[in-house]
Amino acid sequence: MNNKFQKSGLAMALAVALGASGGAHAAIDVYNEDGTSLSVDGYFNAFYVNRDDKVADTRNSDVKMGFLPNTIGFNFSKEMGDLTLGGRSSFWTTINDSLQSPTDTAIDVRQFYATVEGSFGQVLIGKDFGLFSRSNIFLDEILMGFGSPGAATGVSFGNIRTGYPYPNPSAQITYRTPDLGGLKVAAGIFEPANTTPGTESEQSAPRFEAEVTYSADLSGVALTGWLNGRHQSSENATTEVDSQGLGYGLKASVAGLSLTASGFTSEGDVPVLLSDTAAPIAEEDADGYLIQGSYTLGANRFVVSYGETDSDQGDFETENTSVAVFHDINSNFKLVAEYNMFEQQIKSTGADAADADTLALGAVVMF
Repeated sequence: MNNKFQKSGLAMALAVALGASGGAHAAIDVYNEDGTSLSVDGYFNAFYVNRDDKVADTRNSDVKMGFLPNTIGFNFSKEMGDLTLGGRSSFWTTINDSLQSPTDTAIDVRQFYATVEGSFGQVLIGKDFGLFSRSNIFLDEILMGFGSPGAATGVSFGNIRTGYPYPNPSAQITYRTPDLGGLKVAAGIFEPANTTPGTESEQSAPRFEAEVTYSADLSGVALTGWLNGRHQSSENATTEVDSQGLGYGLKASVAGLSLTASGFTSEGDVPVLLSDTAAPIAEEDADGYLIQGSYTLGANRFVVSYGETDSDQGDFETENTSVAVFHDINSNFKLVAEYNMFEQQIKSTGADAADADTLALGAVVMF
C-alpha cells in the first residue's frame, strides 16, 4: 500500500496491515478531550465487473464491491492512569445483494472487541480477525482490488485459496507485546471449530494462534517479515482431527519498488477458512504461495501478482494471476483497474472446475 493510504486509510483491514491492532487512526475525530476519544472511519467501494467464464461459456457484466467489503467502524479510547482502555466495533456490508435483497442488505460484524494497553503491551478481548495468515492477507498488494472469483453470491476472494487462507474473525483473548525494536509478538486463545461433529463431539482445548512480525530499515531498504500459526484439536466417539497451519512471508521495499513473497502450509482443514463442519474432515494437507511486485510512480501504483494453492482436503489445485493499476486522485479517493485470470482443477480427476478472466474497474473512497 502506498504511503498516502498508510496515513489516511481508515478501513480496519488497512489499519491491521499497519499494525494498529488497537483501533484505526481515524481521520474524523468525533470527540477527543481529557484522555477520552471517539472516532469514526469508513471504506466504500464499487466495481464494474466483466467476466468471461470459459467453463460455463458465459460472459456477464455486474456492478459489485471489491475484495474488501464496504465498512464503517467506531473506535473508542480512554486513559485510566497507567492503562489505556480501548475498543472497536466495525460493520461490514455487501452491495452484491442489491437485486436478491433490494431493501435488506446483509450486514455482518467482523470486529467487536475491547483492549487494555499499558507498558506491558496489549490484551484484546472480543471478536477480531485471526492471527494465522493475518499478515499474508493484509499485506496483499491487491487488497483494495477485486481478485479471483469467490462464492456463488458474487463475492470476490482476492487471493483466498490462491495463496493464503482467510483469517476468519473469531472470539478470542489475545496478548500483543510492545514494539521491541521492530519485533512484535501476538498470541491468543480462540473459539475452536467443531471439525468432528457426531456422537460425543468435543473440543477440550481452545484453538491457539500466534504471529511474530519484524520490521527493519537496512540502508534504505524497508523489510517486513512474519511467521504465524494455528493449532486446534476436535474429536468425537470415533474420530480425532488435529487442524494446524503455518504462514510466512517477507516484503522488501526500496524507493517505489516493492517485492513480496508469502506462503502457507496446513492440514486438517480446507484452506479457505476454518469453521464448524457438517461431517468430520480428514487430516489432509494443503499448501500455497503468493508472489507479488509493485512499483509506485507518482500517483500510480502498478501491481503484478501470482498465487497457487494445492489442497488434498479440498480436492483442488488453483492458480491466480492479477495485473492492476491503482491511481490516487487524492489521499482518500482511489481509482482501480484490474485484470484477473483464475483457474481451478479438481485434483483427483484433473477436470476443470473454473477458468475465468475478469476485468474490474472500480473506485474506492476512504475516510
